[in-house]
Amino acid sequence: MPAGLIVSAPASGVGKTTLTLALARAWRHRGLNVQCFKSGPDYIDPAFHAAATGRASVNLDSWAMDRGTIAYLVSRGADADIVLAEGSMGLFDGVAAHGVCGTGATADIAEMLGWPVLLVIDPSGQAQTAAAIAAGLRDYRAGVRLAGVVLNRVASPRHEDLVRRALSDVGIAVFGALPRHAEISLPKRHLGLVQAEEQAEIGKLIDEAARFVAEHVDLDAVLRSAASCSPRAAASGVNVVPPGQRVALARDAAFSFVYPHMLEAWRAAGAEILPFSPLADEAPDASADVCWLPGGYPELHAGRIASNARFRSGLRAFAETRPVHGECGGYMVLGAALTDADGMRHEMTGLLGLETSFAKRRMHLGYRLAALAAPMPGYRAGARLRGHEFHYSTILGQPDPQLAVVHDATGAAIAETGSRRGHVSGTFFHLIAEDR
Repeated sequence: MPAGLIVSAPASGVGKTTLTLALARAWRHRGLNVQCFKSGPDYIDPAFHAAATGRASVNLDSWAMDRGTIAYLVSRGADADIVLAEGSMGLFDGVAAHGVCGTGATADIAEMLGWPVLLVIDPSGQAQTAAAIAAGLRDYRAGVRLAGVVLNRVASPRHEDLVRRALSDVGIAVFGALPRHAEISLPKRHLGLVQAEEQAEIGKLIDEAARFVAEHVDLDAVLRSAASCSPRAAASGVNVVPPGQRVALARDAAFSFVYPHMLEAWRAAGAEILPFSPLADEAPDASADVCWLPGGYPELHAGRIASNARFRSGLRAFAETRPVHGECGGYMVLGAALTDADGMRHEMTGLLGLETSFAKRRMHLGYRLAALAAPMPGYRAGARLRGHEFHYSTILGQPDPQLAVVHDATGAAIAETGSRRGHVSGTFFHLIAEDR
């Protein structure tokens, strides 16, 4: 395996994604083959990674995946020159209870794979305190090794000098310091997220970030700080089975939240994926034996979905004889109605009785462990599935029989159990892997 690094920070919003994309593109400009990964349950960043590197990126999750599965996914980087993984939240932030092999924290992946941590520090409003934070992160967990620091949003040369001196005093290398440069920030919007495919200028943004970072960061020193790993991969790959042999997959701006490892596992098992666009008023392929509606932003397109008669009637006809499953946004579209943020009610497909509303936003966020009370595509009743939920909708009604008994990472029962009717099922959580 090539040498690797994991980009992390004390908290969210410090600049991990921008630095990861900039480093990946800058090294690619130097002729290096860069493989990216994302630690934790994030659907958005892997698409940005792919845009920066030209290679698909996948998620590594210590709460939902076992070590063999993580090693199997990491092995895709065997032909790369450098592996660059992006963390989530703060370095040690995870859930309170252990999952399969960790709490979902970036530190779990760093320790498991032996990748040193490239720490992004935003010293805004600080000087020497930034060094105390970095030293605390370095010393918090013995198995996690700190490669060094990149300072982001430095106010002035004097500010940079103060922070550099303080970090030097505690023996922490500074690979570079980025002055404030708003132009390279990635835009944010609904849910605090924006998708790579929504950015027509994404290539230019990443190029600008790469140019800027190359001017202010010692790329060679960062590269030298990486370390190699040789984890033992699972012989069977990822604990995911395809929902059918020919899968009609909703795929457009309203239905785009699919973990890349899921689709790869389906294809590896021999399934054929047949994309269709509900926003383009397309129905699922009549030759498919199952239909899957992933999450995304259906609430931003509810009026269009409600008016697309060919999609609605085609999906209803499909569901008369074959399984249909929806995750989160896809689940909402399978329901009776969706009320948008402006309070306007839109009729959905009516395949389930679920009714949801965004007029009163309430965040639902966290890992989910579900024991299926009934079968769903690819899984028998009684199967235990690990996933993650993130949405702001409120349930107005969920009258159908529950699909699963669902708990969060602490073992607390979750009201969002999913539901089923006939051949149709849905969940609010996005499946990551089966619990074995």
